[in-house]
Amino acid sequence: MKTTVHWLAAFLTALWLQTFDVFAAAAPSLLKAKQDAESKGYTFITSFDEIVVQAKKEGRLRILSAEDPVVLKATAEAFQKRYPFISLRPEGIDGTEVYLRVLAEMKAGFAKWDINYLAPDYYPEYLPYQKKFDILGMAQQGVLQIPPSLVDPYNRHIVALQSNAQIVAYNKDLISDEKVPNDWDGFLKAEFKDRKFAADIRPKLLATLVPIWGLEKTLDFSKKLAAQNPVWMRGDALIITQLMMGQFPIALGQNYKTFVRVQKKDVAGTLRLKIVEPLPVRLSETEGVLATSENPHAALLRLAFQA
Repeated sequence: MKTTVHWLAAFLTALWLQTFDVFAAAAPSLLKAKQDAESKGYTFITSFDEIVVQAKKEGRLRILSAEDPVVLKATAEAFQKRYPFISLRPEGIDGTEVYLRVLAEMKAGFAKWDINYLAPDYYPEYLPYQKKFDILGMAQQGVLQIPPSLVDPYNRHIVALQSNAQIVAYNKDLISDEKVPNDWDGFLKAEFKDRKFAADIRPKLLATLVPIWGLEKTLDFSKKLAAQNPVWMRGDALIITQLMMGQFPIALGQNYKTFVRVQKKDVAGTLRLKIVEPLPVRLSETEGVLATSENPHAALLRLAFQA
């Protein structure tokens, strides 16, 4: 018995010393990360447990999200189960008018929420009103279980919580399946010249092609695409709805999730989609903690939980 007790004591002592060595080695790394963050004007919290303790004291959380309503509801319920001590109030927002209203409230100091969506069209305008947590640094150090690749490397306090693919949408009554291009260069053919397809004035499709094509090829394609004289429009939901109504036969570079949402309303079954190679996929649903948030630690928990 004594031998067993002595072995167990020795084992536990060795385990404690090993754990201590790990923490001792990690401590300088955490300290340096904290110092680096603070030198750049960011806030760095060295312990996840500390975030939880502070979140319990806050106990509340209000978020503005552009996620699909079904996704927002499901993730909110899952978060509430994981952190029952936080009273969560999620609110879905959608559309340029709403994004501009939210931005105006932030600039005027009227914002009362904790987490907000940063619409890509106005991304730089949101940044001065976000709390500068060093989310990237805390993710890299393991304080927050967030894949570092989801955090903006230049604005370390903004997280992308979803991805989106850009697809080709078409009306099967106006164009046959076999005539839909298999690659993006197919839209440069003569049969697609002069308002034969719709395109969004926002270049999100083109920007997403840069990593695989390179800037030079993407710019060349962009110029040739503009020379095709497409139907220029603004907004995926509007474009796909007009497509469904037969205003034009095909549209390129639409958000996959927007297509699915509009397709559910397509009672005639005219909408189709095609995956065109290379498939452009981009990070989306960028969110951050509001600078004036009264529950910033609860906000960090939510971002980490969803990521």
